[in-house]
Amino acid sequence: MLIHAAVWILLFSLPFLLNPSHDDESRRPQRNGPQNMLAYIIGNCLWVTLFYLNAYVLVPRFLDKKKFLGYLAAITVVFGFYIFLGWVNFILLRNEPFNIRIHIFLSFFIYLFMIATSTAYKMIGDRIKADRIAKEKETEGLKTELSFLRSQVSPHFMFNVLNNMVSLARKQSDQLEPSLIKLSSLMRYMLYETDEEKVSLEREMDYLQSYIDLQQQRFGKKVKLKVNLREADKQYQIEPMLLIPFVENAFKHGTGMVENAEIDIELKAEKDILQFSVRNMYNPASKEIKDKTSGIGLTNVKRRLNLLYSNRQTLMITKENNRFIVDLQIHLN
Repeated sequence: MLIHAAVWILLFSLPFLLNPSHDDESRRPQRNGPQNMLAYIIGNCLWVTLFYLNAYVLVPRFLDKKKFLGYLAAITVVFGFYIFLGWVNFILLRNEPFNIRIHIFLSFFIYLFMIATSTAYKMIGDRIKADRIAKEKETEGLKTELSFLRSQVSPHFMFNVLNNMVSLARKQSDQLEPSLIKLSSLMRYMLYETDEEKVSLEREMDYLQSYIDLQQQRFGKKVKLKVNLREADKQYQIEPMLLIPFVENAFKHGTGMVENAEIDIELKAEKDILQFSVRNMYNPASKEIKDKTSGIGLTNVKRRLNLLYSNRQTLMITKENNRFIVDLQIHLN
């Protein structure tokens, strides 16, 4: 802000700095009395307002959305409004004849200059920001890839699943084959498909369902599980393994020392909006011994959401009545 203020002050001081001894009174606002000086300051403030109005309102609302006709209409209306404000400023504060043609002619070129410079300023700023975010995403991906993948399916979970399968094999249970298929699908997704920048939401939901089914087999009737993964109204794309940390966290902290353990998981995607919620009971009196990966999953997914979706996502994590609640909303397009 200080840099902006300094630039504006320097710009509007140029007539005085470059021509301090000129006798032409029409080009010397400071010699035409306090009213003319006030008119000069107000006029410059209007141009400054135009600069930021175009950069932060008109460009994002019209040019960024490729609404060129709308943008042309908007700047035309704003130009007419500025001509009117300039006329009011001149009539009220200057005791000089007013020539509307000269006023429109001079204002037009200043107006074009302000529109052009503010548009360039906004576009260059957006480009710099996009490049910075892209580099940050790349760096963040390299730094967190290993810890993120490790946090998704803990070795403890895998050992329990394998032990359950050994038990099923000994009993020659019919559940062994579908369990192995689910585990194979889960591992294949983790090892191969997570390299993709985006996957179909349907594939991510299949992965979630496989994980949930294996956990349900592990805990059986010890956990009351309610799952509602609704089929999306059309094909959507999502970053892989973005949702699983919330589900893993529910099973990690919503079981064990929790009485009447209950986990509710719901996902739906319609009208370009993904709504995902996970609710689980937890025991506030339990004091877990945290391992090295404790908290990595949720920390990473929050970071990824901020980098990938920025202001197109809303994540709410709350605790109430011994219940841990996660509500996530993402604008997919």
